[in-house]
Amino acid sequence: MPKTKIDKELVIKEAAYIANKMGIENLSLKTLAAQLGVKSPSLYNHVDGLDDLKQQIMLYGWKEMEDRIIQVVIGLTGYDAIRAMCHAFHKYATENQGVFSAMLWYNQFENEQTREVTSKMFSVFFKITKSLNISQDNCSHLVRMFRGFLEGFALLENHRAFGNVQSIEDSFNLSIDILIEGMKKLEEKW
Repeated sequence: MPKTKIDKELVIKEAAYIANKMGIENLSLKTLAAQLGVKSPSLYNHVDGLDDLKQQIMLYGWKEMEDRIIQVVIGLTGYDAIRAMCHAFHKYATENQGVFSAMLWYNQFENEQTREVTSKMFSVFFKITKSLNISQDNCSHLVRMFRGFLEGFALLENHRAFGNVQSIEDSFNLSIDILIEGMKKLEEKW
């Protein structure tokens, strides 16, 4: 029987698939090895253990989200770009719940690599807000506000924590409208 050939990229992608399917908390090296058709010890050629694997999933998620956001904002400016960015973030977070859960605990691994992967994505937001003539100080606050909103909203939605019958999509869109209206008050306030 031929050995299964794996590389780090395949290991991370399969781990992300398992995390999305079963939850990041149910990901184990044993489950991943079985999915890949290898023995668990062979995974150590690609990752340093379960914590490292989860960190790699987190990095993978931020890079994927960044790619999706960049794709949707190409050709857009100002508030249309902000709205598109919010929708892309939300879609990725709700369609990739296991990976998104890993993305939320990135501070446990704060290092240059994690700072770089998250700062690249949020630099898109800074560029958009700068074009709106919003001060750098206010842009920093806005990044935190939007990040808190987007991550919190997706987390609550992923855990089915919105209990009433109103449309979650309507609530999401209304929230973006309100945040954008608030942003408009910051324009040209240097």
